[in-house]
Amino acid sequence: MRWPDVPQPTAMRRVAVVAPKQSWADVLAAVADRGVFEPDLAPSDAPDAASDDHRGRGDRGDQGTTGPTADAVAAELRRVSAGAISDDDVTALAGWMPVADVGVVAECLEPLGGSVVELAWPAGAEVPTLLPERRGSAALRPLVDTYATVPYRDLDPIWFAAAAYVVMFGMMFGDVGDGLLLVAGGLLLRRARSPRLRGVRPMWPFIVTLGVSATVFGLLYGECFGPTGIVPALWMNPLDDPELLLVVAIGVGAVLLAAAYVLAIVNRWREAGPGAALWAPAGIAGAAVFAGIALVAGGVVGSEAAVWGIGLVVAGIGLGLAAVGLHAEAGHGTAAGMQTGIELFDLVLRVGSNLVSFARLAAFGLTHAALGLVVWDATTSLWHGGGVGYLAAALVFVIGRVITFALEALVAGVQALRLEYYELFSRVFVGEGRPFRPWHVPVGATEEKRC
Repeated sequence: MRWPDVPQPTAMRRVAVVAPKQSWADVLAAVADRGVFEPDLAPSDAPDAASDDHRGRGDRGDQGTTGPTADAVAAELRRVSAGAISDDDVTALAGWMPVADVGVVAECLEPLGGSVVELAWPAGAEVPTLLPERRGSAALRPLVDTYATVPYRDLDPIWFAAAAYVVMFGMMFGDVGDGLLLVAGGLLLRRARSPRLRGVRPMWPFIVTLGVSATVFGLLYGECFGPTGIVPALWMNPLDDPELLLVVAIGVGAVLLAAAYVLAIVNRWREAGPGAALWAPAGIAGAAVFAGIALVAGGVVGSEAAVWGIGLVVAGIGLGLAAVGLHAEAGHGTAAGMQTGIELFDLVLRVGSNLVSFARLAAFGLTHAALGLVVWDATTSLWHGGGVGYLAAALVFVIGRVITFALEALVAGVQALRLEYYELFSRVFVGEGRPFRPWHVPVGATEEKRC
């Protein structure tokens, strides 16, 4: 993968829009019309807070939308202009702009007498995050944004988050019949034209993917509307071999945690350099503790003394690295030492508990199969009662499947999200960024003044 293809936020620049006083109004209007500049304003005057001041009023345009009135536009331009710095001849307004737009906007402002000047970043500046639109990412974006805004220097974990969620959901909701119903629901959502579904319609590819994952695991489990025997188990029956399912669930959790640590190490390096990547509990130190614990567990289960011995060494190295970083943050003295010890204990405890948490993939997969078996047993017991029995069996099957489908889909969805946020994202992120909020006012500029 070439470096430009790495899923990271759009490169930003600290800039100032500068113009002579006599042309400032035209320059500011052109910048507002372009909508790629986030000006430095007081929090109460930020573009997102003031956007409703000029949105949703005025005359209807050709598309049936409402544009801002001339008075609203003028008021918005005056409001933002109040944050500019002026002397006798020149006015300037600082803010943030995507790198790709700096040259374009500068070229546009030149005929108006304005320019875009690149500035040095202030110490400790929180750079706003603009995530580029990638094909298929719109339906997945809520998975990450609900947890946090990706910090500017971090990688965007959207594809890792989506893959992890799909696998975990499928393991807990593995059923051919239910999976195909999800696929059908996603395809119907794609074709839906109801205004009420406008907000969720972009989710249809994700719903279809979840349905495909559930269908695949249903084939592996031999479940179709429960353990009905309609499809053979290509791998195992969860109710017949729960121990194997539990081991696999823990193994899947270990793989996902390892991937989360890789992302975490890269993010710590990008945020603060190699030192942070080395010492951080959500970095190489924490990854070593995790790897050591996994080796110890594997060595104990397999009765391999050499393996668990290596695991102890690796975990000890990780704890030592983490202790250096934690003690440096805590300071000096007895209190700092006690704090470091408590945090090291917490690190070990969290690694172990996070790994064990993935046992719920097996637990809820078993629950799904058990509920399906209850409904199927009730259906088959009524089926032999003649005409009335056939009707009762059909009602029990339909009602039972509707209830179990809704309940299990909700549980699997929530539990997959819980594992993603608490076990995975808690390592990938150690802080939260802030979104890039460009200032945009459609001022109706002429072609000569439009950027």
